[in-house]
Parts: sequence; structure tokens; C-alpha cells
Amino acid sequence: MSVLKDGINGAGKQLGAFKKFISRGNVVDMAVGVIIGGAFGKIVTSLVNDIIMPLIGLAVGKLNFADLSVTVGESEIKYGSFIQAVVDFFIVAFCIFIVIRLFESFKKKEEEKPQEDAPVIKSDEAVLLEEIRDLLKAKN
Repeated sequence: MSVLKDGINGAGKQLGAFKKFISRGNVVDMAVGVIIGGAFGKIVTSLVNDIIMPLIGLAVGKLNFADLSVTVGESEIKYGSFIQAVVDFFIVAFCIFIVIRLFESFKKKEEEKPQEDAPVIKSDEAVLLEEIRDLLKAKN
């Protein structure tokens, strides 16, 4: 019976640790980022497959990159799909680069703003030193 009781208590401790882990803010932020990233990936894939690659194919001579392949023996190597995936990657990477640069510029502007609203809190040592200074000034 003791083994069963320890197993239940251990599971309760694990559940509590899991709740603590999940309730942390950065885990929720990461989950939101993954969901938004997945949706963004679908948008970029559609942009590449439905707009950019047909335009590139038209410029090259009505070439559909998705149809590019080489047959080796009984296997078909679809290098056109790989080309589309590479273009897809570069577009996603460029968009992420732009978003990060925007966030950095906003953060930099926010850091440059003077913090006039925040009251200056002096330490006890600073207050004591100011009192000594004032007493010395009054003495001279």
C-alpha cells in the first residue's frame, strides 16, 4: 500500500511542477510565437508557390518549378520543389530579419526617452553624505 501512496504523491508533485512550468510567461509567449510562426509560414508558402514562382517561371519561359525533376532509375528527384523551398526559406528569413530590426528600433527609441516620471530614490548612504556636506557648508 505504501508504494501506491508514494506513486500518487509523486504524481501530484509532478503535476504541481508541470503547472508551475506552464504558468510561466515565457512558455506561453513561445507557444504563441510557434502558432503565429506556423500561420506566417503558410502565408509565405502561398506567396512563393502562387505568386513569386509563377512570375519567375513566366520570366524564364513559362517554366513551372514544381514540375522540374530528374528520373534516376525508378526514382524521381524533384529538384524544382527544392528550389521553391529555398526561395521560401529566404523570404521567411528576410521577413523575420525585417521584423527583428523594427523591434530593435522601437526598443532603442524607448530606451532613449528620458524617464522623467520615475522619482529618484536615494540610498541611506547618499542621504547621510548630503547631510554631512550641508553641515560642512554651514560650518564654513
